[in-house]
Amino acid sequence: MAVMQFPAAAGGQDERAPRWLDDEERAAWLSIVRVAATLPAALDVQLERDEDLNYFEYIVLAMLSEQPDLTLRMSALAAVTNASLSRLSHVAKRLEGRGLIRREPDPSDGRCTNAILTEEGLAKVRRAAPGHVAAVRALVIDALSRPQLRQLRQANERILAQTDPDAATQPPA
Repeated sequence: MAVMQFPAAAGGQDERAPRWLDDEERAAWLSIVRVAATLPAALDVQLERDEDLNYFEYIVLAMLSEQPDLTLRMSALAAVTNASLSRLSHVAKRLEGRGLIRREPDPSDGRCTNAILTEEGLAKVRRAAPGHVAAVRALVIDALSRPQLRQLRQANERILAQTDPDAATQPPA
């Protein structure tokens, strides 16, 4: 996972005065904070109601479903889901207990573990996808015009260039 770089402090401490946010910057920042806090929770509600999955579990299954062999190394899956290996292992154990994934040593490197989507897991994510897409549409996509969607993506890409410069969270092709 990439490490974010912040401006270095002179002599170990920042001796410059803080660049406080002006009213417009503060409003923009707080809107990002609010979206980051409320959107995953809203997606959780729909997924838990309709498919007994939380948003993170769905993303794990969805990332696996997009792989030609339905398999990713746990380290790669942790990166694309922006999770620690510890958090992912805990969720993988739960999903494995439900028969939705299985974990096996990577045949090309026995030190690594692969997460593999099972047939039951693939069926689950296929059942969950229409409702999830409908929620994404209702909460985000349909609230914006096409030009606004392009602007949102461009703004997000600029932010990601700072927070994820190595594109570690970008799903594998």
